[in-house]
Amino acid sequence: MRIPRHVTPYTTSYSSISGGFLKKLIGSKNCFFSTYSEEPELKDLMEYLDSLKNHEKSGVPKGAGTDSEDGFDLGRMRRLMDQLGNPISKFKAIHIAGTKGKGSTAAFLSNILRAEGYSVGCYTSPHITTIRERMSVGRSGQPISAKALSCLFHRIRHVLDKAMQLENGCITHFEVFTAMAFTLFAQENVDIAIIEAGLGGARDATNIICSSELIASIITTIGEEHMAALGGSLESIAVAKSGIIKHGRPLVLGGPFLPHIEHILRDKALSMCSPVVSSSNFGIKSTIKGLSMLNGRPCQSCDIILEVGRDFPMSTELLDVKLCMTGRHQLQNAVTAACTALCLRDQGWRMSDESIRSGLENTCLVGRSQFLTSKDAEALGLPGTTILLDGAHTKESAKALVETIQMTFPEARLALVVAMASDKDHLAFAREFLSGRKLEAIFLTEAEVAGGKTRITSASLLRDHWIQASKELDINILHDGMSEYQELLEDQSINSTMASEHRTVLAAEDLLAVSMKFANQILKRRARNQSGILVVTGSLHIISSVLASLHK
Repeated sequence: MRIPRHVTPYTTSYSSISGGFLKKLIGSKNCFFSTYSEEPELKDLMEYLDSLKNHEKSGVPKGAGTDSEDGFDLGRMRRLMDQLGNPISKFKAIHIAGTKGKGSTAAFLSNILRAEGYSVGCYTSPHITTIRERMSVGRSGQPISAKALSCLFHRIRHVLDKAMQLENGCITHFEVFTAMAFTLFAQENVDIAIIEAGLGGARDATNIICSSELIASIITTIGEEHMAALGGSLESIAVAKSGIIKHGRPLVLGGPFLPHIEHILRDKALSMCSPVVSSSNFGIKSTIKGLSMLNGRPCQSCDIILEVGRDFPMSTELLDVKLCMTGRHQLQNAVTAACTALCLRDQGWRMSDESIRSGLENTCLVGRSQFLTSKDAEALGLPGTTILLDGAHTKESAKALVETIQMTFPEARLALVVAMASDKDHLAFAREFLSGRKLEAIFLTEAEVAGGKTRITSASLLRDHWIQASKELDINILHDGMSEYQELLEDQSINSTMASEHRTVLAAEDLLAVSMKFANQILKRRARNQSGILVVTGSLHIISSVLASLHK
């Protein structure tokens, strides 16, 4: 497949890979990545939120997501809701938990419902360029406007201030923003709200939805992320996420799950008298038939045939569905959303096959297999470069990204720019990429996490993990601790990389923009007449840093 000519540039700061070489490399223009500041209308809100405890920025305490004495205090969230008039009781909701796929499934499902004509509230996290992305309301799917969000905050601020006093200042950033979202959805009288859990499920601030308000729970996947916060094992993570299952309300399982993990989820559903729909059972058939270009970006043509089992005798057949969200994992998310739509239909909600198809086909998300435009690439100082952004940050999502790139562009040369948060499994992430096809260059860099530095992983530590992974896998690399690498820099020319083309160049560089420029130069020299892709990945925060530079 021909690589689309849309790429996005990012801005970084000056650094020192090597003095004269670096100056020659990055030139005098477009050397710096800027940060994107929120709209002026949100100044009061952002100052208020910044004064609160923010676990996205500081990290989550051990055991905080478990249903135990160490877990977050849901009573605090319920008391806040009571003071706001219990807005959660004024609309119906679908609650989504899972290690990966929550945001994509929420997007697919929201668009299906909008296609059917419903007014939909959607609450997800984290955001990429503006906090407004976390809330959308109505039939458009657009983020809440800065003006509307500011008005909402000022309308309920006196309630928040009172609650903060009663709780001795312990209400968190996430709790306040979740309360605002629920208040907005009640205010706008939405038909239905799609709510993504922030961490785990049982003790997440979103888990105040009662069975009378819940249409269905969805658990997308169970993986090894936030291990310490969720009990330290895959089993404890499954138990924490199963906390969103409510009495008598359907549970939709994404998956596929390990057998003993699915057993934990089904046991919890059984104890709650909740019927289960599995989007990975034998009656569900989904296949990727081929790839093509649609509106200048790759899409996959899929068949989705659903024969839902005993509890829900429902079916639908959607042939030649064109998904802009590429990869087998995104097809699974689409199937999970479609199964949930059938649950809605079974409960009497109007839901046509045409709306399911339309919703799936019209879904795309920033930072998920996103190709930047050629104009964006030029703005980043990387004209003519194909840039792929993906917020993969776990072993599973790295594997999915590697498989998606291999499926979509099997012949393209690749260079990576990676930044990760400190609480991720860096070694497992590296192994997945190094186990795939050969990489021309890997640059480990840094990006702020939720606007702060507490959870940043240093570029040098990331490099050490990638070197360790390369040794385990017997990958021949040329890294920046080797004399040959220093000689390459002293030549003040990327041409010298030609002599080492059989080796992957690996280096640490604090500055994102410099990393992208350097990786791109190596990629272009080595690719010559072949296609090449510069992949930026490792977290949604590095994606945010890149996209923020385009909003300056």
